[in-house]
This record gives sequence, C-alpha cells and structure tokens, in this order.
Amino acid sequence: QVQLVESGGGLVQAGGSLRLSCAASGRTFSNLGMGWFRQAPGKERELVATITSSGSTNYLDSVKGRFTISRDNAKNTVYLQMNSLKPEDTAVYYCAARLIPLTAYKYWGQGTQVTVSA
Repeated sequence: QVQLVESGGGLVQAGGSLRLSCAASGRTFSNLGMGWFRQAPGKERELVATITSSGSTNYLDSVKGRFTISRDNAKNTVYLQMNSLKPEDTAVYYCAARLIPLTAYKYWGQGTQVTVSA
C-alpha cells in the first residue's frame, strides 16, 4: 500500500511560480515511478510530468521549459516546480505512483488546487 499527500497548491498570478510537493509512505519510495497529473473543470485528466526511479523525466508539451519534476528519495518526496504559470495551468494537480516495472499508475493523492489568475 502507498499513501500520497500533496501540498503546495494555491492562488498565484500569471507569470508566478509554485512548487508542489508529494510525500509518499507505505513502501520503498525508490521502487516507485512517480507522476503529476492535472484536471481542469470540464476537461479530462492529463499527465503533466513523470519521473522514473533513476531520474529520467518526461513532460506534457505545453509545460516543457516551465515545469520541472524532481524527486528526493531520501525524503520520499516528489516535487513539481512550476514557473511562468499561465491561466490555462489552473487545475487540480494530483500526485500518482506506479509500481516498477508496471506502467499503470495505481496510487493517487487527494489533489491540490492550483489557480492562476490573469
């Protein structure tokens, strides 16, 4: 079992920055592939960024160059640094984990709201 708790969401003006954190517990963090998802009202959930146990990353095209996903295995925590935020980034952001070597994200956090005003 894996428990994920997000934090760091809030209200920010366009062009500003936020850093989301996701603390994991329940099993060895280094055995988890991690991802950040987001869902805006009326839209489907989309994968924002992923990071493997070895640190390889991938990003949604619309956030490349602005967002950075990272992990600190010693702290059992994954981060999403969000810079140059745009109103279209407004969504509930979810942390998720998959069991390596599986591909499906099985465990989910409760979500944290990010609102970007114009």
